[in-house]
This record gives sequence, C-alpha cells and structure tokens, in this order.
Amino acid sequence: MSLLFEPFKIGSIEIKNRFIRSATTSYWSDKRGIIRPEIINLYRSLADGGVGLIIKGHLYVKDSGKAHVGMAGISNDYHIPKLKELTDEVHKNDGKIIAQLNHGGIYSITDKAGPSEYAAKGYKTRTLSSEDIHDIIEAFGEAAERAITAGFDGVQIHGAHGYLISQFLSRLVNRRTDEWGGNLENRMRLLLKVYDTIRTKVGHSIPVMLKINCDDFSPNGFTIKDSVRVAEAICKRGLQAIEISGGGIGMQKGLRIKARSLDKDLAEASFAGYAKIIRKATQPTPMALVNGIRSFKCMEAIVTKDLADLISASRPFIREPDLVKRLKVGQEASTCTSCGICISKEVFGKMMLRCHLD
Repeated sequence: MSLLFEPFKIGSIEIKNRFIRSATTSYWSDKRGIIRPEIINLYRSLADGGVGLIIKGHLYVKDSGKAHVGMAGISNDYHIPKLKELTDEVHKNDGKIIAQLNHGGIYSITDKAGPSEYAAKGYKTRTLSSEDIHDIIEAFGEAAERAITAGFDGVQIHGAHGYLISQFLSRLVNRRTDEWGGNLENRMRLLLKVYDTIRTKVGHSIPVMLKINCDDFSPNGFTIKDSVRVAEAICKRGLQAIEISGGGIGMQKGLRIKARSLDKDLAEASFAGYAKIIRKATQPTPMALVNGIRSFKCMEAIVTKDLADLISASRPFIREPDLVKRLKVGQEASTCTSCGICISKEVFGKMMLRCHLD
C-alpha cells in the first residue's frame, strides 16, 4: 500500500493517512460569524470522504480582524456551540480537524489596520499601535483556547496569503521602525509572540501548526530567504507541522515560476522547488505542501522523495470531498480542472462553497 494511505503523527494526534484538506473559507457564516448548517454538512462530507486531517477555513480571532462577509469567527464564546457541532460531526466520521486562526489586518472589513499605513485599490489603512498589537496577540491565544473547548484537535496559525501575520513579515507592507519592523527578526516578532502565547494558553501537547508563504512573489516583499529563516526559527520553538504555500501582497505572477522544481515528477506542485529549500532547514518538523497537486503520481513522489510528509489540497476537495477514497481504489488524479469558478468574484461569497464544473 502507498505511503499516502498510512497513518501519520502530528504531535499528539495520529491521522489515518497523509492527506490534508487545506483551510478554505466557505463564505457562509452569519453576520455574527456563527457557522450555518450547510458548513457543518460540508465538513461532515470531507470527514466521511476519508481526509486524514481537515483544517477549518479561517476563523477571525478578533472582531476587528474579520476579513470578509461570511467569515466564521472564534473571537467570542458564542461562536463555540456551532463549532462544537462541526467538530463532533468530523469526529463521528473518524476524522481529525484543526482550527485555522487568522486576522485580516489591512484586509479587515471593520478596521483596516496593519503594521504601517498602506494605500491600495482606493483605500488607506491605519497603523496598529503597540497596544493594538499586544491585544491581537492575546486574542490569538484566547481563540486557541476556544478552539480546544470547541473540540478541535489543534490549531493552525495563518501566516500566509497577505493577512496580518504575513503583512508583518513583508518588507513591502511593514515599514515600522520600532521592535515590530525593520529587520527580519523584528518583522517575525508578531508571529513568534502569537505562537508563544498560544502555547501558554493550550500547553505543549496540543498540536500547533503554521501556514506560511515560501515567497510573496513580490520584489519588495517576503522572500524565500526570509521564509527559510522564519520557518527554522518557529520550528525550533516546537511547532508540530508547517504547511508551505505562496503568494502575498504585491505578488507578480511571473515570479511564481521560480518556486517550481526541475524534477519532472514534481512539476505539478507549484512550490516544490522552494519547499525543498525550507525542508532542509526545518526537518524533522513535519511538512505539508499545497497548490497545484492533482495526480496520484505527483502526490506519491512528494512523500517518497521526502519533499514533504503530507499532501495538502483545497480545490480538489471542493470538487470531490471523497477524493481520498477514489484515489485508494485506483483513480489516477483529481477531476478538478482548476477552472477557478468556485473562487471567482462572480460566485465566491454569493453562495455556499461548491464546485461549478458540472
């Protein structure tokens, strides 16, 4: 049997295979950030479909950090009951689930604030004060406590894709001159403080993961060299798993090609080349790789060549929640065509997350 279908340990939890459903927002929570029954049904189908580990679509840790309409929250105790229903359904179906914790920063729809003033697309943001930053760090810790109360098996810090922690890591967005900006040690301070605070709140037996960009693909942003240093620093602190993604504020699509691998077996995996560099700096911390991975052949190559331990995917599981079961009986690849309709401006947020291929 392929390594992909063998159990794997992430800290104190064991997952039944090497597949992760990467965090994906459904855009379908109510105005208070409380998840709706349709979302619970979605996660039930993912667990029943055989996914080893599900990472819940991002949850805002503070009301001021809500990134978009329909985003689910974990900022208040009133979010816990419905989240508990969700985790109960996943566990009933032999699954494990992690809560992804996030703050929108300059992308917030209630308080556009980030490391520095930033102007783009017709808006200008304010600069977070030192007091604001400490409040946000505490909010991440409190959100982690709520996640465990709600039955999640662990938490993932969202440090990618241009949200708040990613903003602090970026030279383009973070132009502070105090302890939170300037050199990389200062720019990574928020992430490390968030991690340490979560550990203080939930202890060291609870799995804590991180999603991080291998590169922002912005000439003046967060680079692969930065990513290696940040990943190494937080893994040394005891991180249980790191998920490698890419793309932040100021991204230039033409720069993404640099992250690919020259190995033809890994050609599908968008960030395989950069992941290999990060892998060398972070082993033995388990690594997951996401983006572009569609065929069983590539998935198996990723783990057998020790590029990563875990296969993370989003759109393939939107298309086929039972993809793991399908692969196990011989399907050669996801039938997702990466058409992007499910995340397009025309439909994303206007209806429950689903595939539009049929």
